[in-house]
Parts: sequence; structure tokens; C-alpha cells
Amino acid sequence: MITSRIPLHSAAPGVYGAIESLDDSAQFDPALRELVRIRASQINGCGYCVDYHSRDAQRAGEQDRRIFALTTWRESPFFAERERAALELTEALTRMPEGGVPDATYERAADQFTEAELGQLMGVIIAINAWNRVGVGTGLQPEVAA
Repeated sequence: MITSRIPLHSAAPGVYGAIESLDDSAQFDPALRELVRIRASQINGCGYCVDYHSRDAQRAGEQDRRIFALTTWRESPFFAERERAALELTEALTRMPEGGVPDATYERAADQFTEAELGQLMGVIIAINAWNRVGVGTGLQPEVAA
């Protein structure tokens, strides 16, 4: 049985707008931003966001095989060290292990990004996790092409 869920944008426009403002405020490498968004969405089980950001990544020129390989980025040869550091931090902030983000994970990211970039990356990760909770919590589904 499918339960009807609220459309957050109209039920709580202030909350929706705040998440949108947070997301808009994070200025980060556009290509890597989409990979981070896709990976967090995969972890959180947000099919809507995986679809949405995969299409955005494709439109921005991202290779399909890199999008497909995101679930196995550690084993894949397709990702540079900078991307790996961002994806590792994405997983840590998304899963939030007991004790927080491991120092080694943070240090790898800090070695690859300036403080300003790292702050923006964290903003992207925080924002996509909020969007994932909107998508999963309200039951958003991607449109199916006819």
C-alpha cells in the first residue's frame, strides 16, 4: 500500500527554501559536486536524487562509466586522488560513524582541498543529505519515460 505523502515545498515552504538556500550557498567544483551528490544519494537510498543528479552529471559531460562506477569507486581506476578524498568524506559524513568522521578521512580531504574548498565540499555533502531526507521522507520518485 502506498501512503500519500506531503509535498514539502508547499507544506513547509520555509523549510524547503532553507534547504534550497543551503544548497545554493555551497560553491564547489560542478563536476565533482554531482559525483558527491550521486554517491550520498546512493547511500541514502534516494532514487529520485540518484536519477536527478546522474542526469545533471551527464548533461555536464560526465562519463556514464564513472557514474556507474560510483558504488565501487574504491575499486575503480576511474577516479583521481582528489575525487577519492571527496567521495571518502562524503561517505563518512553521510554514514556518520560513531565517533564522527575519522581523522584519516578528514586528513586525506584536507590534503586535497584548501580550507575554503573543504568548507564548500562539506556544505555540498550536508545539503545533499538534507535533500535525500526530503526525497526519501516524502516518497519522491523519478519520472519514468514513456
